[in-house]
Amino acid sequence: MTVKQAMHRGVDWCPPETPLSDVAKLMRDKDVGAIPIGENDRLIGMVTDRDIVCRAISDGRDLDSITAGDVMTCGIIYCTEDEDIEDAIYLMEMKQVRRLPVVNREKRLVGMLSLGDVSHRVSRELSGEFAGAVSAHH
Repeated sequence: MTVKQAMHRGVDWCPPETPLSDVAKLMRDKDVGAIPIGENDRLIGMVTDRDIVCRAISDGRDLDSITAGDVMTCGIIYCTEDEDIEDAIYLMEMKQVRRLPVVNREKRLVGMLSLGDVSHRVSRELSGEFAGAVSAHH
């Protein structure tokens, strides 16, 4: 099975200057826990719900002045849509990430592969191993 067969298509992304409150509203409205951040037509980071809590709210920062770029995790880890799902799962396990942006051959963002996507597409055994690996304490 390829990543394309398991991922969910249609991902919204934001530029780094997007107000953090707009990123949070997009997460709420789309019912997602991560938003890719892009600049000059390239992925540069990711903002997760955890980033918002740990890097903004818990630090007592002025939420009206914080942008996506202020709290994003830099260094995007991604996979390609034609990659084998097991290779993508291995990458996610090694990097302990629950969501992985998916790009096409032209490096355009085409989807996202999440823990939930994987759990619905692979065997219970592989899904359980994967969930345990990405959920392990760092």
